[in-house]
Amino acid sequence: MSIYRPLHDGWTLTAVPRDVGANAVPSGVEAAEAAEVAGVPATVPGCVHTDLLAAGIIDDPYLDDNETRLTWIGRTAWRYETAFTWTPDGHERTDLVCEGLDTVATVVLNGVTVGTTANQHRSYRFPVRHLLREGDNTLTVVFGSAYDYAEERRAALGDRPGAYAEPYQFIRKMACNFGWDWGPAVVTAGIWRPIGLESWSGARLAGVRPLVTLDGTDGRVTAHVRVERAAQEPLIVTAEVAGVTAEARLAPGEHEAVLDLTVPAVEVWWPRGYGAQPRYDFAVRLHGGRGGHPEPGEPVEPAESAEPGDRREWRRRIGFRTAELDPEAFGLRVNGEAVFVRGVNWIPDDCFPNRVTRDRLRERLTQAVEAGVNLLRVWGGGLYESDDFYDLADELGLLVWQDFPFACAAYPEEEPFRSEVEAEARENVTRLASHPSLVLWCGNNENIEGHADWGWQEDLAGRSWGAGFYYDLLPRVVAELDPTRPYWPGSPYSGAPDLPPNDPARGTVHIWDVWNREDYTRYAAYRPRFAAEFGFQGPAAYATMRRAIGGELAPDAPLVLHHQKAIDGNGKLLRGLGEHLPRPEDFDDWHYLTQLNQARAIEFGVSRFRALAPHCTGSIVWQLNDCWPVTSWAAVDGDGRRKPLWYALRRVYADRLLAVIDGEAALVNDSAEPWHGELSLVRHDLSGEILAEETAGVTVAPRSVTRLPLPAAVAAPGDPAAELLVARLGGTRTVSFYAEDTRVAFPEARWDARAEPAGGGYRVTVTARTLLRELALFPDRLDLGARVDDLPVTLLPGESAVFHVTAGDLPDPDALTAFPVLRCVNEPRR
Repeated sequence: MSIYRPLHDGWTLTAVPRDVGANAVPSGVEAAEAAEVAGVPATVPGCVHTDLLAAGIIDDPYLDDNETRLTWIGRTAWRYETAFTWTPDGHERTDLVCEGLDTVATVVLNGVTVGTTANQHRSYRFPVRHLLREGDNTLTVVFGSAYDYAEERRAALGDRPGAYAEPYQFIRKMACNFGWDWGPAVVTAGIWRPIGLESWSGARLAGVRPLVTLDGTDGRVTAHVRVERAAQEPLIVTAEVAGVTAEARLAPGEHEAVLDLTVPAVEVWWPRGYGAQPRYDFAVRLHGGRGGHPEPGEPVEPAESAEPGDRREWRRRIGFRTAELDPEAFGLRVNGEAVFVRGVNWIPDDCFPNRVTRDRLRERLTQAVEAGVNLLRVWGGGLYESDDFYDLADELGLLVWQDFPFACAAYPEEEPFRSEVEAEARENVTRLASHPSLVLWCGNNENIEGHADWGWQEDLAGRSWGAGFYYDLLPRVVAELDPTRPYWPGSPYSGAPDLPPNDPARGTVHIWDVWNREDYTRYAAYRPRFAAEFGFQGPAAYATMRRAIGGELAPDAPLVLHHQKAIDGNGKLLRGLGEHLPRPEDFDDWHYLTQLNQARAIEFGVSRFRALAPHCTGSIVWQLNDCWPVTSWAAVDGDGRRKPLWYALRRVYADRLLAVIDGEAALVNDSAEPWHGELSLVRHDLSGEILAEETAGVTVAPRSVTRLPLPAAVAAPGDPAAELLVARLGGTRTVSFYAEDTRVAFPEARWDARAEPAGGGYRVTVTARTLLRELALFPDRLDLGARVDDLPVTLLPGESAVFHVTAGDLPDPDALTAFPVLRCVNEPRR
């Protein structure tokens, strides 16, 4: 039996004076602020920012422009300290286990330094039995300034180009902590994952790496087991899954074993939309090692704590499946079946990751599932996510593409970085190998493109930039430790180092001329094999902006602009409206129209990419989530509220999609069953009168696309400014206009609306008396916790829409039917 004792209580936080160590607090006003921090109660796991916030020493960095006054935190050294009582427990060994230290840390037990660290992306284990004292003990962790460390490394190794002036590529830490075009600069420090003492005798399981795959209808597990010994008795290692067992004997001095198990007629794990997600309990146990003759049946006593658990037993839930990548088409196959990727990019859900609970992850991943998503790309400027993240992805059938944490910069390959990168890669590849959801390892985000196309080569002058990681070290680690999954050197990438990396005809492409320079209709010019990153901005939900911004809400208000990190972001928002939507007259217009335009832009792009299947094998929208309240590319904002983009994703990522594209009806059937029905194409005038109608029986095979030219009667309008096309197939309906909204002669909107209580909120019924273009309901303007089940919808005269609003008791429910809660493009001008 091993004993694990968490050390999460009694911590204090103190700013370290400049004369202590190489790292120190800044000078001037910032030094005065830091000097006030001494003996502040600290939460572990946690970080300095959240501790200072809880103590009332700083204002919330997510609100107003508080972020700008808190940069001193990242340039300060910090001391965490706790005292605990120790009683000898009879074990031979005791280790201090640090699951995550952020980032430049010196660990001291009873005045003796036991280790130093400089990598947020890995864990550490220090033997400390010889330093523990019966009775009172003191544990101290001093965190040097991440800025100081990174800038020292930069000075020693020579500068490297990157997307931002911050030195994030010179430290193995979450890059976006230093600020991004959607994120604040909040450079953290702290004990961000569990820390504790583990006592053990004889031997412990130091690592278990199950490689899980399929052999025909049978499931195969090859379990690689590594043992650490405190004594040299014989050992037996056993593994069990689905009633199948295997064992291996370790003679004295042996530390590694491989166990093979075959489960006949296994139930196969599938991504969502392709089948079920059955998982099996898999256990590895260590027997013997405490004297006597080991027996496989020797009972394993339970651990006193499940964190991290008994190190003589290792348990996971595994799923049997195969994952392959066709490099020519960048086509992903799971269990031999091609999967069209309906993906979203994932960034850290909070700048302070210790606040991201399992419940919060479940909410966010469920939002992805409900939007029709089947893959999350864990972007390279963030983290290897928590075990909860991948376990929930396994459960929900969400595929995971995992970037190694390198993004948008040239990275040095010299020491100490090379060794740190190898250590973190080995640890995390081993940690994540058991998860069926994980289907791809990717070397980096945009670094190969940066080297080829962003003018880096001249600036580098021959210095290293990361190629050795992406083309050598990382693929070797994956090939050695996780050959069940494909590896891809980076994104974008065309399949070979000498090819243009961002070529739409090969591999993965990132499309950023749209948003930065081009109108979103330019998506139609692309025929990508795989669109791995593209997006369009829109502001956060009204309630989120109202919570985060205490001053005036106006597009050009200083605090609103502070929550817009993209260069000329608001200018691009307005220019992006183009001829699609009218010019906003005030904040309310700006908020509605730019959110709507974001949704339209992504719907336009994704519908075209899906209609290109199988030439196009997937799209991954930038991005699902935000880490704080900000105007950004996210579908779900920093407070977890769904923006109109989320509803657009749900439509355009549905199993069955009907779209009118370039004179054709595109019928996309990504379900397992044929799509039968009568396709109805009706040309209307703006009063709803039918001008022409065509019908045709259609059958769209499973996992396929059918494109039908529009019949002449509906393909061209008599008057583009006064007509529209309604297409229906079964329960799927889409409305398409022949001209941009700014050129359509919309009638002034009129409707009848009523709001009535319904279970858990209200039912709002709107009946159109005229055409209503993009009718949308924003109940969070009345109740910060309110949400609506759908938006926006276009109604012809006489049609009705019913919105279901989840909300508390509203003092005036009729406000749900009035401006600015209920909006449409052609509403009366105020």
